[in-house]
Amino acid sequence: MNVIDVDAHNELVTAAYMARGYDEAESREAADMAAAATWHGNNTHNALKALHLDELFGSHVGGCVPSAEIEVLPSRFAASEVWNSNKKLGQAVAKRAFQRAMDLADEFGVGIVSVDNTFHYLWGGGYVIEAAKKGYIAYTNCTSTLAEVVPFMGKRPTLGTNPHTWGFPTQDILGFPICIDWATSTVAMGRVQQLAREGKELPPNAAVDADGNVTTDPNKVAALLPFGAHKGYGMSLINEFFGALIGTSLPTHRGRTAPTPGEKTSCAFYFQVIHPDALNAGNYAEGRTQMENLKACLDDILDGNEGAMLPGQLEANGAKRSEEAGGLIFTDAELEALNEIAAELGREPLKPINS
Repeated sequence: MNVIDVDAHNELVTAAYMARGYDEAESREAADMAAAATWHGNNTHNALKALHLDELFGSHVGGCVPSAEIEVLPSRFAASEVWNSNKKLGQAVAKRAFQRAMDLADEFGVGIVSVDNTFHYLWGGGYVIEAAKKGYIAYTNCTSTLAEVVPFMGKRPTLGTNPHTWGFPTQDILGFPICIDWATSTVAMGRVQQLAREGKELPPNAAVDADGNVTTDPNKVAALLPFGAHKGYGMSLINEFFGALIGTSLPTHRGRTAPTPGEKTSCAFYFQVIHPDALNAGNYAEGRTQMENLKACLDDILDGNEGAMLPGQLEANGAKRSEEAGGLIFTDAELEALNEIAAELGREPLKPINS
């Protein structure tokens, strides 16, 4: 276990983005979200994943435009905004969109921001946990950069991993926000990359090789399978439908450098924030408050199920481990990869503070 100072990590990641032409503000926003993922124990959507995506599909090939300006499009709905991000870095867009959705929820009870023409925002959990800690119910879905998932009973990957993420403000009654975060594939491609890095196998029925055969070897993965068969497939379609309605183009063209002329290659985001007061019917049993009623509901669900784990518990445990360690926890392989980036930038390597 290597514990890395958060500020040292963020300075390296910020420098890496700035070296690729991004301005300081969006580079720091990207570093913040990479740190948030690692802090909560999410190693599939950390800085290595972020910079790898940018290299393959972002600033190197025009899929993401450094310092792009967000354009707020005209809308006739006061609580809902539609943005054209002009291929701005996804983490910067998502942070700003969630803040705007929270502002709208304060005024109207609900706030929605839909974003066209954008680039991967990494881990949705980081955004909804932040919003939940501020007292909101938060949701996001997005269309993934690449079509890497085979539809249920299909053979060709035509869907993204298409995550859904919810956050609920339960920290005062549980000690942590509920965070329900899932890709609609059995595993995320970031997980495949992590397992390959660590020399480990995939779980069964998670991916197929180039011949369409199920494989557990992360180095042979050509496409992923949806979780829960038709159920995960249906959830993935929701993202594609939202994206299509917002403005994204064909799933198999996203992230590609030579699509059919006239087709778009960018992603779409959907953000929704609900103020809990907007849901309050004011008639809770036994005179409970809204949050007391939510706790009573959770207690009832867990009664006799003391071994059950609530969504967000893993992330809370990860955050606790990071806090106790005093920094971000990386494996040897991850630290080696981060220090390769440092060497490329001519910077001193990251040194564990626990060594």
